[in-house]
Amino acid sequence: MGKVLDFQVHRSADAMRARKALPPSKVDGLFEPVEFFRALSLLARSFIAVHEASPRTAALFATQQRWLLCHAALGDYFRVFSKSGAGLTRRGLGNLALQYAIASRNTAYAFFDEALQYDIIRPIAAANGLPSEQVAPAPFTLEMLIHWYSVHFQALDLIDGGNRTARFHTEPENLLVSMQPIAAHALLTSPAIRSPGPLYTIFTWADAGGLLMDRLIAGIEPDVLAGDGKLLTDVNSISYLAQSFGLSRAHTSRKLAAAESIGGIGWSGRRGRSQLWVSRGFYEEYAHAHARKLLILDEAFAEASSALEPLSEKSVATADRGPAQELA
Repeated sequence: MGKVLDFQVHRSADAMRARKALPPSKVDGLFEPVEFFRALSLLARSFIAVHEASPRTAALFATQQRWLLCHAALGDYFRVFSKSGAGLTRRGLGNLALQYAIASRNTAYAFFDEALQYDIIRPIAAANGLPSEQVAPAPFTLEMLIHWYSVHFQALDLIDGGNRTARFHTEPENLLVSMQPIAAHALLTSPAIRSPGPLYTIFTWADAGGLLMDRLIAGIEPDVLAGDGKLLTDVNSISYLAQSFGLSRAHTSRKLAAAESIGGIGWSGRRGRSQLWVSRGFYEEYAHAHARKLLILDEAFAEASSALEPLSEKSVATADRGPAQELA
């Protein structure tokens, strides 16, 4: 099988070991476990499914810049909320965009206004009952964020047999408050996330480009990885790709042509009439970016879980005693 990025795999059903972060030093190595390919496929298919279920909301994550702005906004919201119960402001997002070198202040403001228009965020009522400058994620946005984390924890559990997903779903809201600020800062300051590679970047900085890439990766069969060189996908139509994600055929063709010009993809036969392949370099760029992200999320989860564990154990003990014993 071709080389993919290394995780030090350690299988254990024990809850404490399952919460232990995968070692960051191992991500720069190379390895070949089938579990990691399955984890990548799970992520790619899940991102596509989210777009199909809610294309308008998924459009907020349609480019790398928007994705980064979302994490900056959510990280700041939960950080401030945990301290004072306040929310995010338009000015605050503009400052974050500059602080992390994501976008200009005006671009961040336009993003904020769009999120408000489409009910991704909602104004928080002030003490006098009138709307304030502060906003909070809408309930559906929080549901999507919980789903996003859940899918990534499922991927991590596939790799090492852990139980992060089950642990996360015991108290997702509480974990989000602690976890999102940690994860957001790490994602926003990671070179591997911000500059993943030329092939990956061709797609992630274009409208729905990440989804085009996800679809190509999701179309690779596991046995294809055992060979050398080109990885054949099940995609054989530019029009199909474009229609799947609400893109024009011209836009999709330009992105594919740009990737093809540097050897990232190609046609197995007649151009536009045969199956597309992706290069192993393309696949490894995709794998490396997601490996870094998974390690970041695993570390954030481990830290948040450790902080909440004393409270969780107390809650479980109280529940075990039952209401009658509690009142006695």
